[in-house]
Formats: sequence, C-alpha cells, structure tokens
Amino acid sequence: MVVVYKPAGWLVHRTGLDAHETRFVMQTLRDQLGRHVYPVHRLDKGTCGVLVMGLHKQATQALAASFAAHATRKEYLALVRGWLPEVLEVDHALKPDDAPEDAPVQEAHTQLRCLARLSWPESYDGRHPETRISLVQALPTTGRRHQIRRHLKHVAHPIIGDATHGKGPLNRWWAERLGLQRLWLHAKALEIPHPLTGVPMRFEADWSTLSHVQEALDWQKLLALPGWQFLP
Repeated sequence: MVVVYKPAGWLVHRTGLDAHETRFVMQTLRDQLGRHVYPVHRLDKGTCGVLVMGLHKQATQALAASFAAHATRKEYLALVRGWLPEVLEVDHALKPDDAPEDAPVQEAHTQLRCLARLSWPESYDGRHPETRISLVQALPTTGRRHQIRRHLKHVAHPIIGDATHGKGPLNRWWAERLGLQRLWLHAKALEIPHPLTGVPMRFEADWSTLSHVQEALDWQKLLALPGWQFLP
C-alpha cells in the first residue's frame, strides 16, 4: 500500500466528467514509483489530504473491504457558514448523486464538532451586522459520495467554497476577503487496519509537517486571522 497527500485541485484518476484536467494522482504516483497503483477510496477534486492506494490487487481488496465494513476512521476539517453547535450528529439518508426520483436512499451518518468560531465584522449579504464562520471537525461513519458536503448543507452550515452545495455569494465574498478561492475541506487523518496483519494504522496530514505544501499555508493564513475563538 502507499499513502500520499493529495493536493486540492487534483483528480484521483482520469474521468470524462473533467476531460480537460491534466493532473491525476494515480498517473503521477505510477510515474514516481515505477509501478501500478490501485485506487481504494477517493477524495473530491477540491479536497486535500490523506489518500491511500494499493500496490497489488490483494492488498487493494483488503483495504477496500475495510472501508466497506466501516472498519476505518476518517477525520476531516471544514470551514463552514455560521456558528455550528459544539456537537452535532447528522443522521440523514442520501440518494446517490444524479439518482432518479424513485431511487432508494442510503443510510448516512456524520459526527460534527465545532473547534472554533470567527465573527467577521462585515456582512456578506447586507442583512446582518457580521458574518459568522466555524472551523469544524467531521467524522463520517458511512462513505456516501459528497456526504460531508451534503450533510453540512442539510444542517444549513455549508462548506465555504463549495460551488455545488454551498452559497455562491458567500463563497465569492470570502474569497475576496481572504484572497483565496478554494473548497475549505481537508482530509486530515485516516485510521485503517493493515491489509495483511490487521494492525491499526493512523496516517495524518498535519499542517505543522506540511509547511512546503500550499494548502497548509492557506489554512495557516486562515487560522492567523484575528478574532478566532477556539472551543475547549
């Protein structure tokens, strides 16, 4: 197996849905390692962070089985609209993206915890005296496509920079204020059993160890803004 840091803006593999893209994790990794790699799970194009792949089919099957059996623990960080409650459980079934109206829903569950809150002394829509932002830890216990993004939209706290499930005026306003336009979603850590021994392993993409990565600098710039109140 191989674990890498996926940059924001990169696709995991080629897809006809984004035919003009030229940066792919799988192809780049194959060139770097000089061998074939197999996808185990995926991160959205705009999401950065921890990504695992298999180096042969047997390991890939074992790793994929761990995801299917919910034997993994995934930890994400997200920047969202509004002040999220300190703790929030989202148990909201989801249909697959672009599914027909009569398609069955799938169980989906995400644990949310507010890590910090920011009050920006301007209104992005002219209706409030300030704009409120939260830094959130998201722990999905199921693996539906776009689950975190869709669950945060469901509870009216969409991720900043999410062009599909977020608020366009807020996204553009925030990008102007910070000078950064991106999806503020980071796959911080992944815990998964070793595909051969079953021993638990933890892989973490921490900003303090990624000082050479642009996304780490983006998050450091964000958290350096005055006015953050970090919750215990």
